[in-house]
Amino acid sequence: MQEKLKIGCKDVFKSGSALAGGVARQGETCGALIGCIMAIGLIVGREKLEDKEQYQKALEPAIEMYNKFREKIGHTLCHEIHRIRYGKVYRLYIPEERDAFHNMGGHGRKGCPEVCGIAAQTGGEIILRLMNERKKRNRPRKGKDRNTSLKKK
Repeated sequence: MQEKLKIGCKDVFKSGSALAGGVARQGETCGALIGCIMAIGLIVGREKLEDKEQYQKALEPAIEMYNKFREKIGHTLCHEIHRIRYGKVYRLYIPEERDAFHNMGGHGRKGCPEVCGIAAQTGGEIILRLMNERKKRNRPRKGKDRNTSLKKK
């Protein structure tokens, strides 16, 4: 997503490394969902804690991402996504269960990579819309060229 949308940097990617497996393999909120909400924040997030107005603006697309993810995947918690997709919860912090998860195809085409892909596509669509909205707001209106005073002289 970073490369295609030209947002973020390698440090942002690195910072999300331990989100896998539902936050450090604990089965909590899906790391792909968190990563997408973080990417949305790069576009509309606040720069200062006190900026409550921008915080409100950032919440709207983040909630949209959360709801769309939940609708498409069935849940937002990694362990519940396991239950939906595999009929079983894998506690990835237990080495034997993590091995079983890998051996049964948890990182195969229909496993976590598919969930991550759905998240990335959904997040990317939201981000592209936000970027286009920003461009429209910042675009000079026709007939309102800033240099018209120079052209008339």
